[in-house]
Amino acid sequence: MDAQKVFLSHLAQTSPHPLLLDIKSAEGTMIIDQSGKEYIDLISGIAVSNIGHRHPKVVEAIKSQLDQYMHVMAYGEFIQNPQNELAVLLTGQLPEQLDCCYFVNSGTEANEGALKLAKRITGRRKIISFRGSYHGSTHGSLSVSGNEVKKYAFRPLLPDVHFIEFNKIEDLENIDEKTACVIIEPIQGDAGVRIPDRSYLQALRERCSEVGTMLIFDEIQTGFGRTGSLFAFEQFNIVPDILTMAKAMGGGMPIGAFVSNKSKMAHLTNDPMLGHITTFGGHPVNCAAAVANIKVILEEELIDQVESKGRMIESLLVHSSINEIRRRGLMLAIEFANPDIVQRIVHQCLDRGVITFWFLSCPDSFRLAPPLNISEKEIRSACKIIIQAIDNCT
Repeated sequence: MDAQKVFLSHLAQTSPHPLLLDIKSAEGTMIIDQSGKEYIDLISGIAVSNIGHRHPKVVEAIKSQLDQYMHVMAYGEFIQNPQNELAVLLTGQLPEQLDCCYFVNSGTEANEGALKLAKRITGRRKIISFRGSYHGSTHGSLSVSGNEVKKYAFRPLLPDVHFIEFNKIEDLENIDEKTACVIIEPIQGDAGVRIPDRSYLQALRERCSEVGTMLIFDEIQTGFGRTGSLFAFEQFNIVPDILTMAKAMGGGMPIGAFVSNKSKMAHLTNDPMLGHITTFGGHPVNCAAAVANIKVILEEELIDQVESKGRMIESLLVHSSINEIRRRGLMLAIEFANPDIVQRIVHQCLDRGVITFWFLSCPDSFRLAPPLNISEKEIRSACKIIIQAIDNCT
């Protein structure tokens, strides 16, 4: 069987130019193709594999749960220990007003649920989001994403969605008594790692509280240690009304969640009953993987290493062609003069055995988001290759 031919003929393509690595295996920070060539994974499957690929404790948890049961019932009907254990572990790391979890399958589903919940709580319809934002590709999440190029072919989208400038305090006046919710990434990911002022997010929290608007923090990319704390909102001394998460939650397994206060979440239980439902959300195997994953992050104190490793990468990536490096923890954007240079660098790195990637909404930068447990030796080796690629492309 010609694997590439099958991939291109029978699997729906997301772009005309896929990278076409034919994967044989993955372990730790390394991905191996069918020829045996090894690649250092510096993007963690787009901020997913925060503890590396196939961490033994995650694999053990998956196998153990497989021996007990897999899917037994749609979410919300049966008591399942992996869901209970994950909810207790997760809420134990969060402020007390974030004490109730709704488990779903992905980040965009988490955001869809959060938008519905905010409308249900407030009885309002107006939604505020931000230019440059990215919240997912399903209709509701796409509606509140700021990349117009990705949206125009799918209109009409969700009505009464308004966009304001990220990190511009004057625009917060657009949040009023008609606004159901504001949805924001505490650090914009797909826009190329855009970090707001601490005072700005605090002003946003105050404005939402003042007018009774639900504040939704989308931490799908920033969650689970990526920025140097378990969740990025902790660094800004504020708490959202609703928190969404996914990507790095499951240690490589597909799972997401939106989290809020129990009294707020109860709005999805009545009028109508089953106000939000999912068949596979909270899948017991994925929940078991997530429990193991979070325990590894906490028990191995991986978050304590994030800032020093991020600084190390930044110090090694010094080149006259780099316009700017934007970074928080191990979430980096490396900016160049134009997108063509970025494309060449990404492909040069791939040829040399390092996986980097670009941003949908920031084509003049490439992203780095390595596993939190990447070694200093691997960082030095990968950064040396990146500099060589930049030399060849600029």
